[in-house]
Amino acid sequence: MTERALRLGTRKSKLAMAQSGLVAQEVRRITGRPVELVEITTYGDTSREHLAQIGGTGVFVAALREALAAGEVDFAVHSLKDLPTTQPDELVIAAVPPREDPRDVLVARDGLTFEQLPAGARVGTGSPRRMAQLNAYARERNTRVETVPIRGNVDTRIGYVHSGELDAVVLAAAGLNRIGRSAEVTDFLSVDSVLPAPGQGALAIECTAQNAELAARLAELDDPETRAAVTAERSLLAALEAGCSAPVGALADLLGDGQAVTEMRLRGVVGTTDGAELVQLSTTGPVPMSHGDAIALGRELASEMLAKGAAGLMGERAS
Repeated sequence: MTERALRLGTRKSKLAMAQSGLVAQEVRRITGRPVELVEITTYGDTSREHLAQIGGTGVFVAALREALAAGEVDFAVHSLKDLPTTQPDELVIAAVPPREDPRDVLVARDGLTFEQLPAGARVGTGSPRRMAQLNAYARERNTRVETVPIRGNVDTRIGYVHSGELDAVVLAAAGLNRIGRSAEVTDFLSVDSVLPAPGQGALAIECTAQNAELAARLAELDDPETRAAVTAERSLLAALEAGCSAPVGALADLLGDGQAVTEMRLRGVVGTTDGAELVQLSTTGPVPMSHGDAIALGRELASEMLAKGAAGLMGERAS
């Protein structure tokens, strides 16, 4: 007798469907069971308000989690950067697969890089984090850009450049890679200048805690290094008490001596959206890193950033 298909809850966007399709392939491989995608509309998909106005945190996640809790789907795939830092007791992140490229990228007219943009260039982004760092990056080079708040899917955002309404837009490299549009990138923004959102480029595969058998199978897709990195980043975000719409960037990466990986470095940044003030610090911890160690690393860096005045720079605080 054929086992019934596993139901994978996903948002309806082209990017979400592509991400979920990749996960579905892997779940079929490890379980031998068919997987069907169940499309779910979230509040973040239907609202036209900017993320900072609607709170940001969880707006792309709540409907998927409600479907899980109601038994309408067996598991869900999220962009990890969209997940609130507080995990509901009834749900478990069963796997965090290997991370895609975490960097932000520029898609600009005429193939321009960020440094080639003319003074006053109009750059679209819906992220206060990107606004803060792009404006600071421009200031360092004695120029300026005008950051323009935008919403919409990848087609909509890139369309603003093609129509001439904007000179450039900033997007996540991971998303463009996953939908096969990386050829449109005109510049990869170095993480030394623009830190990504905590968890950017990573996916979270979530199921109910009571479905221990499925959680155990999904756990086969977990990547321990990615899990430790995003745990540290999200711990920093939680300790700063910031929502995912706040201007907070973070990235944990592994460092080594050429022979072996020896430590994890966590970098964090908080800034005003005009880029006039930034608090940017880093810390390191030894690897391999346990879940508790990764949480401690994030909290340690958050404490240092708060001591340097980070709280006063965050316009959006979690309620």
